[in-house]
Amino acid sequence: MPLLITPTNRFPLYFCVMITSLNAKNNDFFEQVYAVVRLIPNGRVTSYGAIASYLGSKKSSRMVGWAMNASHRLMDFPAHRVVNRVGALTGKMHFSTPNRMQELLETENIQVVNDQIVDFKIHFWDPNLELM
Repeated sequence: MPLLITPTNRFPLYFCVMITSLNAKNNDFFEQVYAVVRLIPNGRVTSYGAIASYLGSKKSSRMVGWAMNASHRLMDFPAHRVVNRVGALTGKMHFSTPNRMQELLETENIQVVNDQIVDFKIHFWDPNLELM
């Protein structure tokens, strides 16, 4: 939910406009992240960094992570298909149970051992290559 700030003596109008612009940019970026994630095929995974790179913000992988953390309000959203750059399930703590991310990946025939995708390079889906 966007931060609502109204002009007061503490927050001049120009500051409020700046905050509103930042929130709009974040929302737009998050929606772009969600659009890419919805394109990840069943049985494939991608990384926060690959999504950021595809969106033209190569150094924004952490912001992709924030978007993924906020995605749990979305229905039928494949958040489990986004992992870190080496295939580790770093986002698993944001699922309903500690094992839920792994369970969802395993239903798509992706083997996970010790919170790490086995044969990560085989399952990796690079939007920079796949969406060209």
